[in-house]
Amino acid sequence: MAYGNGAYIVHKTLARRLPGYSVLGYSPRMEFFPFFMPFIMGRRKADIIHATPDYGSFFSRLNVPLVVTFHNFMLDRFMQAYSTLPQRIHYRTDLRYFTIKSLERADMVTSVSSFTADLVREVLGYRKEIRVIYNGIDQEKFKPAFKERKGQIKVLFAGNLTRRKGVDLLPKIVDQLSKNIIIQYTGGLRARDLAFSSNRLVGLGPIVYDKMPEIYQQADILLFPTVREGYGLVAAEAMASGLPVVATNCSSLPELVIDRKGGFLCELGNPTDFADKINLLASCENLRREMGEYNRERILEYFTLDCMVGNYQRLFEEIGG
Repeated sequence: MAYGNGAYIVHKTLARRLPGYSVLGYSPRMEFFPFFMPFIMGRRKADIIHATPDYGSFFSRLNVPLVVTFHNFMLDRFMQAYSTLPQRIHYRTDLRYFTIKSLERADMVTSVSSFTADLVREVLGYRKEIRVIYNGIDQEKFKPAFKERKGQIKVLFAGNLTRRKGVDLLPKIVDQLSKNIIIQYTGGLRARDLAFSSNRLVGLGPIVYDKMPEIYQQADILLFPTVREGYGLVAAEAMASGLPVVATNCSSLPELVIDRKGGFLCELGNPTDFADKINLLASCENLRREMGEYNRERILEYFTLDCMVGNYQRLFEEIGG
């Protein structure tokens, strides 16, 4: 599968936990040359092939079960407004065709959220089983840490600096925040430089994934104004780290973040709504702590790494006989 995204991280985690599971990563630029993708596998033997739906059909082999996992979905009309013209053409034509071919060849289809599974059924008319297996979080790696705050509140934005992730809202949000609040942002897995005029928007630069637990631990609140999430890995990692989450009320996020218990779900694209909720949390340390503790317990109950790995292991045993 292509590297440089959250799905790649999830699959690498499976490789560390499941004997015999390995990940063959390739550059995202290979999507321009999809018919060369079978050469990535070469003559490697496999009992089961686990792939994403975009180019999963290119890796399928005769008499080898194919498991296809949807980590996100971009083929619906809603996402056209958040896509470039080349992306829109790509989604409507070859990517849609390749995705349908992967579904036709798959022995089992899984999804990382019910929202994404429902989109696959609605948009592509898929009528077979789609098994929902939520991504799991390493609760020992992502965990709360004691921090003493003296006035300043740190809000974290983590992810690729794109409009799909809501980066365009950051200047509008920070302008409405109390003066003791700053927003720190990471460079994401596909980093690019952005220049913000506000000195309360602080760039942390590209952060390697192994350093992310420390980044969550030094923050007070996670800001997640995304447009579409197949699951919401950043939100789940922040929840495991004991942070309250201020996120968009969209796509899969209500399956993760319980509004007014683990944080706040805000109107899509409404910077005032996000700012108001952040200001509320910043003004009340007890509320931040209570919501953070709720989120930590929610991850431990429903979204652990052991749960995810166990679900995939049972699926592979079922498929492989």
